[in-house]
Parts: sequence; C-alpha cells; structure tokens
Amino acid sequence: MSEVKIQKVAQTEDRSLPVFSELDQFLQRIRARAFDIFSGRDRAQGHAIDDWLAAERELCGAAGELVERDSEFLLNVALAGFAAKEVAVTATPRELIVRACSSNEAKSEPGGHDGTVRWSEFRSNDLYRRVALPEDIDVDQVTATFRNGLLSIVAAKAEAAARLPVKVDVATQPAAAVPLPAKPAAVETPHRSAAAA
Repeated sequence: MSEVKIQKVAQTEDRSLPVFSELDQFLQRIRARAFDIFSGRDRAQGHAIDDWLAAERELCGAAGELVERDSEFLLNVALAGFAAKEVAVTATPRELIVRACSSNEAKSEPGGHDGTVRWSEFRSNDLYRRVALPEDIDVDQVTATFRNGLLSIVAAKAEAAARLPVKVDVATQPAAAVPLPAKPAAVETPHRSAAAA
C-alpha cells in the first residue's frame, strides 16, 4: 500500500494553491462540454443536470464513492493506470480534491501500428475529482492510501466541540440608581350629593 501526498489547506477561503485554478479550468471544460450536449439536443430545456453529469463522466473518468461514518468520511476513487506518485490530494475543511496526472507520454511501442490514427478514444490521463463534504473535517487528520488502482482517503470530522455553538455568558450589571418619580399625592375631592346637583 502506498502513501499519497496530501496538501492541507486550513481555511476554506484560501485558494492560493495551483490545484484550485487548475480545477476551475477543468470545471470550465465540463461547462463547455455540457453546453455542447445541450446544443446537440437543439437546446431542449429540462435536462441541465443530465447534461452536466454526462459531461462530467466523459471528462472525469474517475468513479468514486463517499461514505460517512460517525467520526469520519471515507472517499474511494478508482484511478486505474496511475501510480501513487502521480496522485495528489488537496483537503480543505469542506472539500477533497483528487488530482491524478500521468507522467507517461504516448510513445510508439515496437510492434505497434504503422498507420495513421483516424480516431481514438484515448484521452489525456490527467483527471480531477472534487467532492464537497456535508460537514467540516479536520484537515490535519486526513490520510490517503493507494492500492491496486484504488485511492482511499480517510478524513476525520472536525471535533464535535468545535462544531457546537459557543455559549457566551452575558454579565448583568446593576442599573444605576435612578430615582423613581414620586407617587402623586392623593387628592381628595369633595363628594357631591346627587341632590346638590
């Protein structure tokens, strides 16, 4: 079992690592492909999520599974054809990003074909997979292993105490002594008799 390099980003807002801009470019490619699929259906409405998922499957190629346990998340991603040194994981408090980048270039193998390739379903071996998490994780407690083409990432949930609302005691100070207004003195009114009226 091989260890995988993990880049740990403590703040969700910190997007300074190159992987974030690379991922944004990759997501733009997915958007463009989803729009092409949409346009290919004569722009028929009501299939936006299907178009996005089809584009994502076409471009990502990495099947994955996220499992939530009591105290952690387990993310498995199938990365057949990659070595552990070609895989990097970036962890932020609310997401995991997997980047696999093949260092192998396409080479002509002895005994290969001599002709001109007219079409090919082979594509770039670079892939990204971003998984948003439903709860914060402790980025310092993220581990990743790679075995037989399967990347397994274990991300411990942030401590329960850190997620609980903080109780703030509000001290009450005695109010300054403000004299109350004097009670009006009882005024006696003469009773008039009904006969006098």
